[in-house]
Amino acid sequence: MTLQYIHNELTLHGHRLSDIARTSGTPLFVYDETMIRNQCRRFHRALQESELNYTISYASKAFSSVQLFNLMAEENTGLDVVSEGELFTALQSTVAENRIHFHGNNKTDREIKYAVESGVDYFVIDSLDEIDRLDALADRTVKAVLRINPGVEAHTHEFIQTGQENSKFGLSVKKGLALEGIKKIQQAAHIDFMGVHFHIGSQIFESTGTIATIDLVIDWLADNDIAISVLNIGGGFSIKYTDDDVSYPIEDGIKAITDALKKACERNHYSVPEISLEPGRSIVGEAGITLYEVGTVKDIPDVNYYVSIDGGMSDHIRTALYDAQYELKLVNREEPHDKLMTVAGKLCESGDIIRRDIKLPASIRTGDYLAVLSTGAYHYSMSSNYNQMLKPAVVFVTAAGAREVIRRQSLEQLIQNDVVH
Repeated sequence: MTLQYIHNELTLHGHRLSDIARTSGTPLFVYDETMIRNQCRRFHRALQESELNYTISYASKAFSSVQLFNLMAEENTGLDVVSEGELFTALQSTVAENRIHFHGNNKTDREIKYAVESGVDYFVIDSLDEIDRLDALADRTVKAVLRINPGVEAHTHEFIQTGQENSKFGLSVKKGLALEGIKKIQQAAHIDFMGVHFHIGSQIFESTGTIATIDLVIDWLADNDIAISVLNIGGGFSIKYTDDDVSYPIEDGIKAITDALKKACERNHYSVPEISLEPGRSIVGEAGITLYEVGTVKDIPDVNYYVSIDGGMSDHIRTALYDAQYELKLVNREEPHDKLMTVAGKLCESGDIIRRDIKLPASIRTGDYLAVLSTGAYHYSMSSNYNQMLKPAVVFVTAAGAREVIRRQSLEQLIQNDVVH
């Protein structure tokens, strides 16, 4: 992200963030549109260099909006959706229906019907009973990959591991359920079996686990004489939240993965399938920041120094969920980070914390603006109306200026579904 201090003010693409905050209000999600496009292009270039057939589908759970999806269409990137709501949003965009695939471990009959009727023809099947229901509900042939559980545990937070044996996602390879699922799909009247899908977790910093899983899966497919045209390896590529984190090395990582796939196929005399990716966080995560206005500053001598902002866990839940760590910057001026403090939200929960024990300028005062970095993924999409807080606005910024892509929720919208007598 192109953040820098110019004339003692934090800027993005030369635009003062304090001006953007005053114009659009706070809390406010701000995205570097140029960076989002560049991340898409990095994945495309890396996959093109492999000379394999490939597809990229943005994992829309990271952050969904019509304008973002329009941007994905412009960058030749499809969409991975997991709910009726995500699908509805996608259908309002310029992404073609056949570039959308429907994912999820518990698709309802209504969702399946909606997807089929809307022209979606690529499903990621997650269970045995879903095969029967999709086959019965589809009035035409649809394509599918089967999500398998390879039994590989990614080195990440236990709540965002998804490939281990005890997982709600996918069908177990080791227990024979994956093989049963493939045979069941192959016998279905309205489902065209394309291949398999795996996803071993999120916020994964390197390719070792993915490569080990590719080896395991290709060996297993070859041993069971199962031909596939698509291998979907999911996403989960990491981003840099703090100086202790590492952004996934897209160019080197994708080369290592595609080389491993070629070698695994060559070793097994197996046709190399199209490789499919579902990056989400790695496309939008570092491209987003949240702007807050400072309210109360509370010094508890010899205990803590609290700086409270005008948002909190209603738009920043990951610290409470995962003890996730973030870097913060003072927007109004550049000064030494010389005082230890805790940045807290305004919601009525002791756990409503943005960052504990962080050094920031001692001069922070009411009316200042703070920027929380790397909040582009799983922040707006996980925001809520807890304490009847309003969902923030979202703006995209380029060198040309800022444009609003999601309006701030209004008080009237907050109660628009209430039944009033």
